[in-house]
Amino acid sequence: MVDFEDMRLFVRAVTDGSLSAAGRELGLSPAAASKRLNRLEQALGVRLLQRSSRRLLLTEEGTIYFERCQAIIADVDDANSAVGMGQLEVRGQLHISASVDMGRQYIGPIAADFAAQHPQLKLRITNSDAMLDLFEHGVDVAVRGGSMSDSRLVSRLLANNFRVLCASPAYLARRGHPTSVDDLQRHDCLMLHRPGLGILPWILQTPDGPRTLRVDAAITCDNGDLMRALAVAGHGLAFKSAWDIAEDVRAGRLVPLLGDVIMPEAHFYAIYPSRCYLPARIRRFVDYLQQELQAREREVLDTVRNAMR
Repeated sequence: MVDFEDMRLFVRAVTDGSLSAAGRELGLSPAAASKRLNRLEQALGVRLLQRSSRRLLLTEEGTIYFERCQAIIADVDDANSAVGMGQLEVRGQLHISASVDMGRQYIGPIAADFAAQHPQLKLRITNSDAMLDLFEHGVDVAVRGGSMSDSRLVSRLLANNFRVLCASPAYLARRGHPTSVDDLQRHDCLMLHRPGLGILPWILQTPDGPRTLRVDAAITCDNGDLMRALAVAGHGLAFKSAWDIAEDVRAGRLVPLLGDVIMPEAHFYAIYPSRCYLPARIRRFVDYLQQELQAREREVLDTVRNAMR
């Protein structure tokens, strides 16, 4: 029969990427942690992890078991809290994922404020422009712009957003303002690329309908925050979220362009694993995050809209 605490050790090891670190958090020596993991695998009759001196790798069976165990442990912890204290506490580890730019400017500081209000909460923040698999990386909440394609997940609207073309005043003084979508072909364009997808095109809403624009890239990068910095430094045009550039627009470092072209919406959503009962740390953080972002929304979007030309 499977011991529940062995299951907890397994989930913590996958989340931390280290069996010994997981053992320390649970008050176990490395030898005891290894023994308990072996006991779990023997009880199940399968190997869950491939272990080396440097890293842990989930087997196919381990991946399936990890996904189910996360939900089971969260539900048990919530049930124990509800019975023991009459209410759900915000405690345990909360793993949040966001894009580099959005995470640096907004999600990270908001999450830190939330954690400061809940001393029993441990915060882990991953800033990456890659579309991380929440189950594989043990992410509790991801903040993403645009639509969601993974049917295993649920989403909740956090704040409205749109994308916009922009450039620095120095670049525009040197190269001139683009006057139409077709005019963009003669400009230096900063493009985002992602592994397996190549260079991402710009999708613009023109009076004639959506238009996918593929331009020759002057510079490509896999980091939206770096792309914003390159635009500020005058290296070319960038296609950015209004939230990402609002502070630069307010400070005069970037100028929004082509105000007569309707940019596609890219609203922000909280994405999290789909299950009936969410741990209090996830549910209450999403509530807090939505409240904080919506309090800033009007100022952010109006800053960019009012500066568009």
